[in-house]
This record gives sequence, C-alpha cells and structure tokens, in this order.
Amino acid sequence: MPACQSIMSYISMSLCQFRHGKDLSQFLSLDQTVNLLRAAGEPTRLRMLALLAEGDLTVSDLIDILGQSQPRISRHLKLLSEAGLLERYQEGAWAYFRLTEHGQREGLINSFFQQFDMNDPQIQRDRERLEAVRLRRAQRAADYFSQNATGWDKIRSLHVDEKQVEAAMLELVGDDKIGSMLDLGTGTGRILELFSPIFERGTGIDASRDMLSLARSRLDDARLSRVQTRQGDLYILPTQANSFDLVSIHQVLHYLEDPASAIREAAKALAPGGRMLIADFAPHELEFLRQDHAHLRLGFSDEQMREWLKAAGLQVVKSLDLQPDNPSKDKLTVSLWLAEKSVPIKQ
Repeated sequence: MPACQSIMSYISMSLCQFRHGKDLSQFLSLDQTVNLLRAAGEPTRLRMLALLAEGDLTVSDLIDILGQSQPRISRHLKLLSEAGLLERYQEGAWAYFRLTEHGQREGLINSFFQQFDMNDPQIQRDRERLEAVRLRRAQRAADYFSQNATGWDKIRSLHVDEKQVEAAMLELVGDDKIGSMLDLGTGTGRILELFSPIFERGTGIDASRDMLSLARSRLDDARLSRVQTRQGDLYILPTQANSFDLVSIHQVLHYLEDPASAIREAAKALAPGGRMLIADFAPHELEFLRQDHAHLRLGFSDEQMREWLKAAGLQVVKSLDLQPDNPSKDKLTVSLWLAEKSVPIKQ
C-alpha cells in the first residue's frame, strides 16, 4: 500500500476508534487528533516521518535526501513541529530534528508506521539516499578518529582490556529491561550500543561536535534508531528531571573541573529508583595524563566518590575495582560504582 493511501486508512481507523471511545480519543480531543493527522497526512511530510524514524537529521540532510528546496523543507518541518510530531534541538550551528517521544503523539507516529508499506518505491529511494548521508557522516567520523586514535590507544594500554570493563559494567547493571538510558560524555556512543539490548530509548550527551559525529556514525552502523545524541553541558543538562532509569558516566569525570556538580546534575535526571553507573580511574600518579591528555583529576578514591553520590541523593549499591594484570605505579585501576536514587516514601 503506498504511503499516502496508508495514512487515509489510518485516519478512517482512528475516527472509528474515536466513536467507540478507544485509542487516541482517551487522550486527545477530536480537534487535536484531526490537526495531527492533517499535519502528517501529506506525502513529503510522511516521507520525513519515515526518515526521522531512522534517526535524527538536519535540514541539510533532508534537502539532500528529498531533493527539495530549503524553504519547502523548512516549511514542512515547521508544520510537523507545531503539531508536536517533531522536536528540534540545537547542536552548535546545526539544528537537528527528531520524532517526538511524548505520549499520545508518539503513539500516533507508531500507528502510522504500522500502516506503512516500507517497500514502497519512494520510501526505498529515500532510504537509499539516507544511507549516502550516513556514509558521509561515517567518513568524517573516521577522519577524526584517525587523528586522535594514537592518544586513546596509549591510555587504554595502561589498564585492563576494555572488554573486561564493559563486561563488568553489564554485570553490575544486570539484564532487566528498562525504559530509558542517558549516557553522559557519550564519546563514540559505545556505551549506548553496549546497553541497547536492555533499554527502550537512549540518549547520549557530549560537549564535542566531533565526538557526536563519531557517536552518530557508530549508532547508524548499529541501526539503533531509538537512540539520539545531543550536544550539551554536563553541568546544565538539556534533559527533563526524573526521566531516566539509568545514567552512565564512563571515563568522563577526570576531565571535569567540578565532578561533584556533574554528579548532582546527573542525579536530577534519574527517576526515583533509577540507577547511576560511573566508571573512572582509581587514584594514580601518572602526571603525563594531565599534561598531555587534558585529565584534570588523577583518579578518584572510593571514599570521595561515595560522598559525592550521597550528597546527590544516591546510595552506592555495588562497587568494583579492575586492576591490571601486573599492577604498578605506571598502570591504572578502573573503578566502577553503581548507585541508586531513593524512592520517596508515600505519606
């Protein structure tokens, strides 16, 4: 069924359900429902929704894929955004768009895609052009990685294999399913990829546009459309409070002037009962990491970390030290902490 016909099928189904007091009518008024369907019920805008279901895109990306002018693309994006079907966020000089993740409107979009024939020739052509956009991203990311890989490899050689660290992180968190995860200082996006089997949606925050390019490339390759990346300040997160079940901070705090403030800000993003996973270095004396690799802190003691987590309203439930095979003053120990946010007691 062509996409434009499938939306008409969905409109008929939705209005029928409205009459019977089911589905969208439980949450949206008739006028709201009709306005949303009008916004989405146009071929180009449907194509945009299908593309954005694959991941966040810029206006320039959509121009390249859809072959339409900037004013036309911007007009369509404005209508979809005003209807609440898209969200816009800024990353440096670039504005990115993504599908909404809020309640009824997210459900509406999901219902659209249940009606879509993803083998529609036009949808297939759009996806082929999307793949070309992803390849360009991957090339830019590869160029940046090649320029910085030597320094990263040197640091990794100082501690246990990263696979051991990742395995320990997975074991600490467990495999119970969660709704949402936030990865702070997401870097290459590896931690989001690692935990993707257990969460429904993931968000990565990083201050560096270059690192976010790396993350997008990696997440594109993994086909993780339910993961988004955003540029942001770890001291003032661009996220809602009490909205994540798991927050991870992997090898980030040693770069920060004020790690305690970053932990407090991260704790605000955790939902009650949510957990925070921190991986960083134990105290060490490798001064060259400060001089050559911008480390502001030479590791953290268990006592210091527990104090910061407690001050942020979190209780450590598990911790672990991963020492190198041949411990020495020239090697690094990786420390892991898993802390939980208390659930308010009902009166």
